[in-house]
Amino acid sequence: MSALARWFRHKGLRVAGYDRTPTPLTHELIEEGMEVHFDDKVELIPGYISKEKTLVVYTPAIPKNHVEHNYLKAQGYTILKRSEVLGLLTKNYKTIAVAGTHGKTTTSSLIAHILKSAGKDMVAFLGGITANYESNLVMHGEVNKDTLVVAEADEFDRSFLRLFPHTAVVTSADADHLDIYGDHLQMLSSYKEFMSQLVRKGNLILHESIALLANEIQHVTKETYGMNRGQFFASRIVPLGRDGFFEFDLTGPNLKIEKIKLGVPGFHNMENAIAAILVARKFGVEENMIREALASFRGVKRRFEFIIRKDNLVYIDDYAHHPTEIEAFLKSLRGMYPGKKITVIFQPHLFTRTRDFAEGFSKSLSLADEVLLMDIYPAREEPIPGVTSDMLFTDITSPVKIRCSKKDVLQKLEDLDVEVLATVGAGDIDTFVKPIKELLSRT
Repeated sequence: MSALARWFRHKGLRVAGYDRTPTPLTHELIEEGMEVHFDDKVELIPGYISKEKTLVVYTPAIPKNHVEHNYLKAQGYTILKRSEVLGLLTKNYKTIAVAGTHGKTTTSSLIAHILKSAGKDMVAFLGGITANYESNLVMHGEVNKDTLVVAEADEFDRSFLRLFPHTAVVTSADADHLDIYGDHLQMLSSYKEFMSQLVRKGNLILHESIALLANEIQHVTKETYGMNRGQFFASRIVPLGRDGFFEFDLTGPNLKIEKIKLGVPGFHNMENAIAAILVARKFGVEENMIREALASFRGVKRRFEFIIRKDNLVYIDDYAHHPTEIEAFLKSLRGMYPGKKITVIFQPHLFTRTRDFAEGFSKSLSLADEVLLMDIYPAREEPIPGVTSDMLFTDITSPVKIRCSKKDVLQKLEDLDVEVLATVGAGDIDTFVKPIKELLSRT
């Protein structure tokens, strides 16, 4: 939503909006000249807006009983979903869309960074704040008919079906958003529909684990990638010191790019980088520029973001909010810091997701030595009877597990002897990053 807000502001339009909670991002939007309020009250809607000259954009993440949204709807304003607006903005440009349950934001940010570094005319609407540009709207050059648009293709609410890309990456297709889809098969069906919407003679770049999904897609060029499988894969992987940084070669049909150094850690990011390289090659970016851009990539806020990195103390903040993501994240931590005690503070996101994947959450969180489990962040949802964080807590097998709330999480963390700490989740747990950093810096 904020990337779209920034786009409209860049175009010289007045932008105002509502968010549930003040965050560093909303503060930045206000600093950039937008008006943001945090109480759902009709009287806070700016008086200058009119039906004739106002576009109302909303995310399905807001609840159905949202007072302002329902008022604007009743008054007959032009109202479009975020995905509809993104579809309208991208339809006249060559669009690169990145889909997948995991890895969308980092992969699309890598693509944007490579294209911008290579001097291509481009615009990227990202789902996270890139560390290189401190923004989720990344641009280079003037917008013209040849401009490349990079967009995340979000499967929530089938949003990605609004896009008709020239090139698409699909990183994964694990079950999620079952409140929308009903079951995993329905979700996979929507992924297939998304892939069928690529333009004729476009490019489809698929993680090897889901290659079968594209069996019936015949009108595009298909390539598969993976860590050590697929047509394109990483070879000669060399650790660069500590903290999970690597150098690797990319090997594939008629391709060998050697000594690629990635500016972010983790095996999962190596896979994301391979997908981004394959996209960059489609648009004529030379090997040396690809190599240079990947080395200078500084990651995305809340995606394996180092907050403190010392010999005796490491603190990382991560957006993982699905059991598969948490498992991959904690296995990476374990590999990077063997012998160190790993402490995780986790805030579940959504009642439905907690209900649907309770067993998976408990199993993945049990990879940590200490777990502080917060209450569920509801986002758009109303509580579901019987669905609480206790569903996860009972089956977590970590040596130390502690239930906590926003009110006492800092106090309970203070009682622990932390070596490697991670805050994990997609809710408002990021508002604790600064106070936790201050607490750890004192102790």
